Amino acid sequence: MKKNKLITCKHCGLEIAASAKVCPYCGGKNKHPIYKKWWFWVIIAIILISAIGNGGGSKSSKKNSEATISTQTTATKENSTVSQSEEAKIPESKKEEDNVPGEYKSALAKAEMYASIMHMSKQGVFDQLTSEYGEKFPEDAAQYAIDKLDVDWNANALAKAEDYSKTMSMSKKGIYAQLTSEYGEKFTADEAQYAVDNVKADWNANALEKAKTYQSSMSMSKSAIYDQLISEYGEQFTADEAQYAVDNLG
Repeated sequence: MKKNKLITCKHCGLEIAASAKVCPYCGGKNKHPIYKKWWFWVIIAIILISAIGNGGGSKSSKKNSEATISTQTTATKENSTVSQSEEAKIPESKKEEDNVPGEYKSALAKAEMYASIMHMSKQGVFDQLTSEYGEKFPEDAAQYAIDKLDVDWNANALAKAEDYSKTMSMSKKGIYAQLTSEYGEKFTADEAQYAVDNVKADWNANALEKAKTYQSSMSMSKSAIYDQLISEYGEQFTADEAQYAVDNLG
């Protein structure tokens, strides 16, 4: 006969059969602890697996979130860098130009026209811009225009000298006086000297053209023409140029 396994009643302390659910002595219930049930450990295992899975997902989500924030921060920095880079590419002259009053810009446009098309001197351009009979710009706008002009004033003086030689058959000295005159072109002495030194002109031919004009329009004698050609208050040709002219009159 198989002997039953005995356990101690947790209520009265007497030995009872292991299979007995109720103590025959005290009537107390003797159920097996829940941790000894097989299904208890199955539930624990499921809970642990779920917790581990959620922890991994949380870490993954955290990493994804951090990666997103890092990407956004990098993009923001890159956009800021690009913006600063684009701003740095804008020339300083362009930035300054945006702050220039419209009156100043207009004066500069006029000054460029007078200098490039009419070959005027620096002083001549300034006077024309501010003249009551000219452009009537205020002096500060005119000065801004003069300061901003990029002009070769020697070249302008030379262009004027060539005009006077070709169209008016003037003498070298007469052209110099006209270029520097306060009532003429108002070039500096150096600019005027550069012009007469570099102008391509046949001064004898110019003297002859002037002599012909005096002879035909004023019916002057050769002697009077000669005096007019060399006069300090007249044409200012040299004596040799004037002699060449009267010698070749018809």
